[in-house]
This record gives sequence, structure tokens and C-alpha cells, in this order.
Amino acid sequence: MSQPIKVAVTGAAGQIGYSLLFRIASGELFGPDTPVHLNLVELPQAVKAAEGTAMELDDCAFPTLAGVDIFDSPETGFDGVNWALLVGSKPRGPGMERNDLIKENGPIFVAQGKALAKGASDVRCVVVGNPCNTNALIAQHNCREVPATRFSAMTMLDENRAKAQLAKKAGVGVGSVSHLPIFGNHSSTMVPNFEVANISGKPLLDSISDRNYLEGEFFTTVQKRGAAIIAARGKSSAASAASACIDHVKAFYNKTPEGQYFSAAVPSDGSCYDVPSGLMFSFPISSNGDGTYEIVKDLEISEYMKGKIAGTRDELLAERDVVKDLLG
Repeated sequence: MSQPIKVAVTGAAGQIGYSLLFRIASGELFGPDTPVHLNLVELPQAVKAAEGTAMELDDCAFPTLAGVDIFDSPETGFDGVNWALLVGSKPRGPGMERNDLIKENGPIFVAQGKALAKGASDVRCVVVGNPCNTNALIAQHNCREVPATRFSAMTMLDENRAKAQLAKKAGVGVGSVSHLPIFGNHSSTMVPNFEVANISGKPLLDSISDRNYLEGEFFTTVQKRGAAIIAARGKSSAASAASACIDHVKAFYNKTPEGQYFSAAVPSDGSCYDVPSGLMFSFPISSNGDGTYEIVKDLEISEYMKGKIAGTRDELLAERDVVKDLLG
């Protein structure tokens, strides 16, 4: 086997972490011939639970699991890691506004960015903890020693949700839906651009021509799916978020097939879709398979979609203003 890939997961004892760790350890993420070493990073009061998770990981006897260590701070947990999956964050409480959540979580990601700068030079960072776009922006600004393009936030969950809804509507398997980019913020303003999507290799609008559905029920279902899950099960998305995190990392780790793309929030270079430089914005992405990627810039955007993209862009600009004092 090759040299182990070292992966840190924050919030490792939480629901998403628990759903995520076993899939990484099994070899699903980096392949059956690539060992992984897991750093479980938790708050001091949650270390005991992380110890139980580590016991279970051992008991699975995964051939690809090279080791598990537990840490109660990012300063030690990020030392020498190749991938940092920032899952842990404070959830929104009753009556809490989104800006309140941003202010509460901001200092956490300041500290994690600084810890990455000290301990991990050859690292790629994925932010899952919400609000993930702005949390990723904060971490990136506090880790200027690492190239900004190595930071991303997860919108693959939105893409997966959107594909599932469209597959149901069209009466096809979800694998038949492709080229469905998510633009903007992982929030209720995010934009699933159905206009450029395909079903079974043909334009989606050939199969689903009801724009009232697409602009109405489809949009709102995908944008508010997280809240609907909380209302149904009393807890936020966990297994689906972990699965999307696996999809996200695999998409960056492997070369994107020619003509394909996937959704991820990355720092804008200011050259397309009227998004200012530096904003952590979800775009269609093509990975080169060597740690670099390209933003797919040539998609045709209708006036309708331009308006939607402007709305999610403006929300992210407002969020950036809320945390401007935390941007290093």
C-alpha cells in the first residue's frame, strides 16, 4: 500500500462525523489501495464519545485504516494532515437569526484556520459546518499560508437533493440526471440551475417542461430541504450530509470526466457569473485530478437565472460584511 493519507475530522463524535468516519476508513473515499489515518478532533467534553467511535473503527478491522488518534483541539489535531474536513459547528438554536449563527461560529473557524496554518502545509480543507460558505471564507482568510484554492465549502448536498427531486419528477433513476450546477450560498437562496441540466443525455426541459413546477415547487423544495428534514426527524441531516461530503472529496480527488462538472463553493476569481473576486461561492467545477481545478465559466445563463444568482451573491456579500472583522 502507499503512504497513508492523513484526514482530520472536526465534530467527529457528532451525527455527521459518525456517519462519515466509517466510510472514509473503509477505503471508499480514496480507494482500496490507499491507507488512511484519521484524526478525530472534538471539544474536550466530547472526547469520551470520540473514544467510543474510535473503538468501533478498530472493531471494523478495515484493511485501509492505518490508525486513529483523538484530539481535543485543532492545534494538535491538524498537525500534518492532508485533508481537513471541518464538520463541527454550533447549530442554530430556537429564535436564532442566521447572522447570529454566523457571529457565533465565526471565532471557531478563525481558530481552525490559524491551526491549519501552523500545522498543515500540504492540506485541502472542506467546510461542512454551517453556514459553510462564510465559515470557509473565515478559515481561508486566517490561513493565508495555504493557497486559497485549497479551501472549499460543500454544496454537493444541494446538488444531490436537486437531482433526486428531478429524477422523481421525470420518473427516471437519479443517475440519469446530470449537469445540474448549484450556484451561490448553501442556504435558502442557493440556485439549482435546471436550465442547463440533462436527463438521459438530453436537455432536462425536454423531459420536464413545467416551468411553474421548476421555478416554484422544485426550487423551494431543494432550498428548504434541510428545514423539512429537521421538522420530520427532529434532527438535522446527517447521513445525507456525510454522503455528500464523500462525494465532494472524491470529486476533487479524481479527475472530472471530460464534459462533466460538479458543484462546490470555492473562492471566486472574479472572472465569471458577476461574482466578486474572493467570495466563497458555489460554481460548476472541473477537477484536474492533481489537486487543482477549474471553474466552468462558459455556461449559458438566462436572465431568470442571473436574477437568482444575483440574489444569492448579495446574501453572501452581506454575510461577508457581518464577519469582516474576522477575515485576518
